[in-house]
Amino acid sequence: MTIVTSTSTSTSTSTSTAGTHPASPYQSYVYAYPHKTAYRQLPDRPLLRDLWAAEPKDALSLYLHIPFCEVRCGFCNLFTRIGAPDGLTGAYLDALDRQAGAVREALGEQDGVRFATAAFGGGTPTFLTAAELERLCDIAEHRMGADLRAVPLSVEASPATVTADRLEVLAARGTTRLSLGVQSFDDTEARAAVRPQRRADVEAALGRVRDARIPVLNIDLIYGIDGQTERSWLRSLDAALAWHPEELYLYPLYIRPLTGLGRRGPDTDPAWDEQRLRLYRLGRDHLLARGYTQRSMRMFRRADAPPQGADDYACQTDGMIGLGCGARSYTAGLHYSFDYAVGMHEIRGIIDDYVSRPSADFAHAEYGRRIDTGEARRRHLIQSLLQADGLDTADYRARFGSTPQDDFGTELSRFTGRGLLADDGPHTPLLRLTREGLAHSDAIGPELFSPAVRAAMAAYERK
Repeated sequence: MTIVTSTSTSTSTSTSTAGTHPASPYQSYVYAYPHKTAYRQLPDRPLLRDLWAAEPKDALSLYLHIPFCEVRCGFCNLFTRIGAPDGLTGAYLDALDRQAGAVREALGEQDGVRFATAAFGGGTPTFLTAAELERLCDIAEHRMGADLRAVPLSVEASPATVTADRLEVLAARGTTRLSLGVQSFDDTEARAAVRPQRRADVEAALGRVRDARIPVLNIDLIYGIDGQTERSWLRSLDAALAWHPEELYLYPLYIRPLTGLGRRGPDTDPAWDEQRLRLYRLGRDHLLARGYTQRSMRMFRRADAPPQGADDYACQTDGMIGLGCGARSYTAGLHYSFDYAVGMHEIRGIIDDYVSRPSADFAHAEYGRRIDTGEARRRHLIQSLLQADGLDTADYRARFGSTPQDDFGTELSRFTGRGLLADDGPHTPLLRLTREGLAHSDAIGPELFSPAVRAAMAAYERK
């Protein structure tokens, strides 16, 4: 959940009017801007070699997407399918290999291309067998030229799929961080979230991960589950802390359309908002008191944990290469991907189309959104402000030739007036959310969306 997609985002864009509080502190998780629901088919299908010709390529991020899971949790709206018919994972890796070849050719000269980070997300990358994970690493290394043993490599996993043979492959190939989607150590809560698992199996999986000696273990937990109490939430936190994870992500539960839990209706209950805020604050304070530092609303890192690169995928600058049918790529002027869906039938169709494509098809961008200077400024603001460290105003000025106050003075004043943004004067070197501002990150982010992106998301036809 913590790699891209990890996680997951709603497409709600309802926000407050100026000077008032948002109707809910839980609008959407903004892990990337603009969201894929603002992408549209690109009629000119631009060539990747043209898109990347003038881009800096000496510190790229590489992301490989595996769209398969053993089950689909009730809250999940990620691009993934349940299971895979015989031969489909192999065919998918064949297509991934073809795409990697086409993309690597489009990037140009070998000596000028360097990857600074890598990640495998999904879906569940560890749905693949150990041999298939070897092949996935080979695609990243031999096709794309990423040195997986020399850069941070993060991999998403589930308790049921972290078998000893898979972990042996990942550790040997240079994995520095493994993110395990636990969500709850309470079996009843797990069932309520439509995540069938037993605590005993989760604990056994964590033992195998620790035995593999991967440097950073992240555990994902969710608050706001039906029937969850303050006491049960603290029990889950303490069960996670018993494994001394280097990182913990605390996610508020969302109820999204076209998901298992989405059948019960929209998540517009003020009492539920209060419950989620209460559990968030309880979890935050519990972790801070136990030696963790807060890096964003969701992310907490043990003080002695080794660094892993940008927190929460806060890629304010560009240079992202995404491979796989659910991945996105970023250049300065275009964010692009393949088609996006949440419904099972549509996802299967997109995967089937992907695995049937010849190499030449992967030399073009097909769906995306153009990024003008205004959207680049807005993206930099959002991706920086939602991190605990905040936005470095000198970096912003160096990049854009203006200050955040010049470009977003009205919005920033509004946040300051609500007590969500620290009021350090007009010449502050850092713009930072207050403690309460971080708690309201899922409302602040969407409030900063441009009218054009908001309109595109609202017009998106869910499928």
